[in-house]
Amino acid sequence: MSGRLDFSQRSLEKELLDRDDIPFRDIERNMRELDFINTWLGGHSISVKGLRRLARGRSRVWICEIGCGGGDNLRVLSRWCRRQGIGVRVTGIDKNEHCLEVARERWTRGEAEWVHSDYRDVRFEGGAPDIIFSSLFCHHFNNEELIFQLRWMEDHAVVGWFINDLHRHPVAYHAIRLLTAGFSASYLVRHDAPLSVLRGFSRDEWKDLLRQAAAGPWKLHWEWAFRWLVIGRKQYV
Repeated sequence: MSGRLDFSQRSLEKELLDRDDIPFRDIERNMRELDFINTWLGGHSISVKGLRRLARGRSRVWICEIGCGGGDNLRVLSRWCRRQGIGVRVTGIDKNEHCLEVARERWTRGEAEWVHSDYRDVRFEGGAPDIIFSSLFCHHFNNEELIFQLRWMEDHAVVGWFINDLHRHPVAYHAIRLLTAGFSASYLVRHDAPLSVLRGFSRDEWKDLLRQAAAGPWKLHWEWAFRWLVIGRKQYV
C-alpha cells in the first residue's frame, strides 16, 4: 500500500493471507487475533444479529459458514442457539485443512461437520443448510466472484443467508492501522487488517452487487464498528 490512499473504490491488492506459502503457525496467530478483534469490536455480535433475524421462531437450525477458518464464528453462534433453546447443527467449509484441524480440536459439543473444500465445489447431501453465512470473507474476492457467491448462497440456503463484512471508510482504516500497530504480534494482522478495509465495501457497491446477483429479498444494515450486515431471506419462507 503505497502512495495516496483512494477510498472511492475497492483496492485490488491481495492480502498476505491469500497466498499459499504462509506458514500455518503464522495463520494460527492471525486467527487468534482476529477472534479477539471480533469479540471486542462487535464482529461476533453482528453475526449473532444476522442469525437471530433468520432463526426467529425455529426450534432447530442448520448453520453453514463458508470460509470458516478455525470455527470461532460457528462456536459463538452455536452457543447463542443453545442459550435460546434452539437445537443446532453446524457445517464449516474452508480450503485450508490446517484451519479445520483447529476447528475440530476446539469444538466441544453439538453436531459439527468440517468440509475441506472450496465452497463452490460443495454438494450437500440429505438436505441443505437452513442458513448460510460468511464473516470477513467477501472482501477477499473480486466483484465477479462475489456475484457468483451471492447466487450460490441464495441457491443453497433453505431459509436465508447473511454476510458480515467491512465498510471501506477512512476512519475505519486509520483506526485499525493504529490499533493493530499497537497490540498485534502478527505481521499478517498488521499488514492485512488495514488492507482489508481498503478491500471493503460502500453501501452503493453492495446494492449493485445484490442487483447483479438477482438476489431475493434482502436488507443491508450498517453496524458498528464500520461493518455491513447483509441479510437475504428466501422468498415464501
